[in-house]
Amino acid sequence: MKILVVDDETDVQALFEQRFRREIRNGEFQFSFAFSGEEALNYLEGHASEIVMILSDINMPGMSGIELLKTIRKGHPLAPPVVMMITAYGDTDNYSQAMKFGADDFLTKPVNFTELKQKLQERYEG
Repeated sequence: MKILVVDDETDVQALFEQRFRREIRNGEFQFSFAFSGEEALNYLEGHASEIVMILSDINMPGMSGIELLKTIRKGHPLAPPVVMMITAYGDTDNYSQAMKFGADDFLTKPVNFTELKQKLQERYEG
């Protein structure tokens, strides 16, 4: 399963690669990283058919995760990737906005990697 992680914090790449090293080695998951909403859209232009899931931070400078979600849902209505939104704030406003615009799931920071791994494996096997 190919997953695009979108987060303006660059240390997120090392964190995901460390936490999922066994799954990456086994070929279960492949991660790509974009450090802004704009970078994610540029990446998707050339790789949209490869990406099965997008994990996106909500609060980013420039294009927010909510704006990215809206653009993805408009641009890929027939075969949309699964989109999980991640935010440092577990507030109901971000949650309801993310769900309103078509998010499939919602996670809060700090990310519980045990829970995330379980969700990803359910989707991978399902």
